[in-house]
Amino acid sequence: MPHTVEWRVHLYLFEEEGTTKARVVLDTGTTELVGHGVAHRNPADTEVPEIGDELAAGRAMQDLGRQLVDVAERDITGVAAPATGRSARPRSGRPAPKESPGG
Repeated sequence: MPHTVEWRVHLYLFEEEGTTKARVVLDTGTTELVGHGVAHRNPADTEVPEIGDELAAGRAMQDLGRQLVDVAERDITGVAAPATGRSARPRSGRPAPKESPGG
């Protein structure tokens, strides 16, 4: 079954006194997610605004990407009920800490 959609992404960059802030907004038509990123320039470094833009934008997109994966994982959990009561696929991220023998 073919499936085509268009999602809109807007990226906003703000720079002030050596700090660049980025906000990226994803609009799927039904959901809106917002990612944030920041880059700080060392006062001793040469001022190159493009580098701050790249770092802040990249960090904002990473934040947005993590949020989007979290939403997808929640949707998967809501759609698929494992027959054994345990997850049918490995979970992402770090494993849960083991309990100590005393409790």
